Amino acid sequence: MIELGVNIDHVATLRQARRTWEPDPVWAAVEAHLGGAEGITIHLREDRRHINDEDVRRIAELTQVKLNLEMAATDEMVAIACRTRPQMAMLVPEGRHEITTEGGLDVLAQEARLQDVVARLADAGIVTSVFIDAEPEQIEAAARIGGRVCEIHTGPYAHAFHAAGRDAEAPAVLAELDKIRRAGEAVRSLGMRFNAGHALNYYNVEPIARLHGIRELHIGHAIVSRAVFVGLRAAVAEMKRLMREAAQAA
Repeated sequence: MIELGVNIDHVATLRQARRTWEPDPVWAAVEAHLGGAEGITIHLREDRRHINDEDVRRIAELTQVKLNLEMAATDEMVAIACRTRPQMAMLVPEGRHEITTEGGLDVLAQEARLQDVVARLADAGIVTSVFIDAEPEQIEAAARIGGRVCEIHTGPYAHAFHAAGRDAEAPAVLAELDKIRRAGEAVRSLGMRFNAGHALNYYNVEPIARLHGIRELHIGHAIVSRAVFVGLRAAVAEMKRLMREAAQAA
């Protein structure tokens, strides 16, 4: 059964706009769980621009939902992860000036460093995921460093979908979808779990959810945006319904 991990970073972004104590990301995690999410994703950035250390601690301690901690592969973040013990740590590239994560992690260029990070996380009982582009050499490198999960970057697919006027059968959209499909096959052939995410929304999620063997989708901005109008629990439930129906129809 396909699973949904909801990224609640932008609940904290709203809080940061007034530098106050609300809305509370812990409450958002609970509401997402009640809406049907199997997991919560939070990205603790070096500059703490939205999620902060106290959020990580409280979400890990006070909620009963699977926690996926997005993080750069730095000693500071590894130490925080080992102390907090999320169910999964997802290694991502991080740029100080980016609005959101802009591309996949270049595992190939830093294998030795990442292998050490994965080993340290594994020693703490944490499953490691890597956020990578749909490129065979990156998938193979992810397997070599000991990654258990590959989250394939769906941003290029989502941008092609939008540029094509939401035409799911446009050649550019189908080409990007096929890259993700082939990447997923490669991930699974190497014994890793096939997840996907980035820029997915209520219009483009179904073709991704129909891909064979896909285990989990991580979606944030679209869900939090819809929650402004319908509430977070309802926004999550609607996304989960679209994913579930697409997967069942595949």
